[in-house]
Amino acid sequence: MSSHVFSKYFSGGLFSRDMLGSIVVFLVALPLCMGIAIASGMPPAAGLITGIIGGIVVGAIAGSPLQVSGPAAGLAVLVFELVREHGVAALGPVVLLAGLIQIAAGLCRVGIWFRMTSPAVVAGMLSGIGILIVASQAHVLIDAKPAARGLENFAALPGALADAFSGEGTGLAALGVGLTTIAIMLGWEKLRPQKLRFVPGALLAVVAVTAFVQFNGVNVNKVDVPANLLSAISLPSFADLGGLLEPSLLVAALTFAFIASAETLLSAAAVDRMHDGVRTNYDRELTAQGVGNTLCGLFGALPMTGVIVRSAANVQAGSATRMATMMHGAWLLVFALLLPWLMRMTPVSCLAGILVFTGVKMINFKQVKSFAAYGKGTAAIYLATTFAIVATDLLAGVLVGFALSLFRLALLSSRLKVNLAEHDDEPGAAKLHLTGIATFLKVPSMARTLEQVPPNTRLHVVMDDLHHVDQASFELLRDWARNAKSRGCELVVDWMELERRVEGPAKAA
Repeated sequence: MSSHVFSKYFSGGLFSRDMLGSIVVFLVALPLCMGIAIASGMPPAAGLITGIIGGIVVGAIAGSPLQVSGPAAGLAVLVFELVREHGVAALGPVVLLAGLIQIAAGLCRVGIWFRMTSPAVVAGMLSGIGILIVASQAHVLIDAKPAARGLENFAALPGALADAFSGEGTGLAALGVGLTTIAIMLGWEKLRPQKLRFVPGALLAVVAVTAFVQFNGVNVNKVDVPANLLSAISLPSFADLGGLLEPSLLVAALTFAFIASAETLLSAAAVDRMHDGVRTNYDRELTAQGVGNTLCGLFGALPMTGVIVRSAANVQAGSATRMATMMHGAWLLVFALLLPWLMRMTPVSCLAGILVFTGVKMINFKQVKSFAAYGKGTAAIYLATTFAIVATDLLAGVLVGFALSLFRLALLSSRLKVNLAEHDDEPGAAKLHLTGIATFLKVPSMARTLEQVPPNTRLHVVMDDLHHVDQASFELLRDWARNAKSRGCELVVDWMELERRVEGPAKAA
C-alpha cells in the first residue's frame, strides 16, 4: 500500500468503516466458529483456527474482497461423518488435499465453471444440510451425543428427550438454555431497534445466557477451549498423509473440494449483488480458498468456505475493503489467545441453539414455489436433492440432484414432433414429418408412430425442420427400413443427408 493510498485509507473514512465491520463480523463469527466445530465432532479450537486463517490469510488474497471465509455449517455434516469413520487424524490430510485440489482448479481457471451448478441443486443441498444440522444439534441441545446419520438422529430424538425429562443428568437444564438462546435470537430479529441492527442476535444470546448460567450455577456442559490455542494445532504425520492412498479418503477430499468451492463461489456471487464495489475474481477466490484449506489441513483445523451469513454482515455493516475481513480474523486470534477462560464459560447447548436457529433458516421450502416458476421439474430437483441428502448422505444427495438436472436437460433439449400424414400426391404413400431434435429419449415416440404405418405403404421422411439426429434414432429408422419389405413397405429417405445431421454436431465440436 503506497503512502498516498495509505493516507487516503485513514483520512477518507475507509478505516473507520472497516473497523466497525470487522467487529460486527467478529461478533457473528465467534460463536459460529465454536458451534460448527462442536457440530462437526471436533474441539471448538479447531473452528477458531479456521476462522483466524479465513480472516487473516484468505482475506488478504481473496478474489472477493468483502466475502468472509471460515468454518461453514454446510461442511459440518461431512466432517462429522469423516471423523466418525476414520478418526480425527484423517481430517487434516483430507482437508490439505482438498485445498491443493482447489489451488490447482483456481490456477487452471475453472472457478467460473462452478457457477454452472443448478441453483435448484445448491438450494436443495443447503436445505438438506439445514435439516441434518437441526437433527444432530437437537441432541446437543439436551447435552446428548448425536448419531451419525440424519434419519438415525430423528429416530433417536424421542428417547433422548424422554431421558432429558426424566430429570437425570444435565439434559433438562441444557434444553432450557438452548431454547432460551433461540428465543432471544428470534426476539432480537423481530424487535431490534434500527440503530442497533449491527448487533448480532447470536452474540446477545451467548452473553445473556452465559451470564445467567454462571451467576446461577446452572449445571450444563461447557465449551472446552485450551488455555493455549497453539496447543490445539495438530500437524499431520507422514503416516496420516499416507492414508490418503485409501480410496474413501480420496473421494472425501474431492467431495470437500467440490462442495466447499461451489458454496464459496455461489456465496461470492450473492455478495456481489449486495454491493457496488469490486466484483469477484472467481479463479483468484478459488485459489485463495485452496491456500486457506491447505493451511487448515496442516494445522488439523476444520475446512473452510466463503460464508454468506458472515459476508452479508460484513457488507451490511458498511465495510469498504478486504481489511475488514482481515481485522475480524485478528480479533478472533487476540480473543482466543488472551480470553480463553471467557469462552470456557459458554454452555454447549447455547451454541447448539444458535446452530438449530441457523439450520432452520437454511431450510426454506418456500423456494419450491419460486423454482416451480421455472418448471415443475426444477422444483422436483430441489425437493429430491433435499430428501436424498437427509435419507443418505451429502455426496449421494448432490449426485442425485446433478443426475436429475442432466436428465431434465436431456428431456428439454430433445424436443421432437413426430407427425404421420397421408401423401397428397401419391396414392398408397405417407409422410413422416420430423421436427426438432431426435435423441434416444424420443425413440419410443418414433417407434410407436412407425408401428401405425399401414402395410404396403411408401413412407417418405420429411426432415426439413430436423436439426439433429442421434445414433439411437438413426438406427431405429434404418432397422425399420430393413424390415419394411416384409410388410410391403418402403422407407424413402436421403440417407446421406440423415447421416450428415447425425455427424454434424460432432464435427462442429
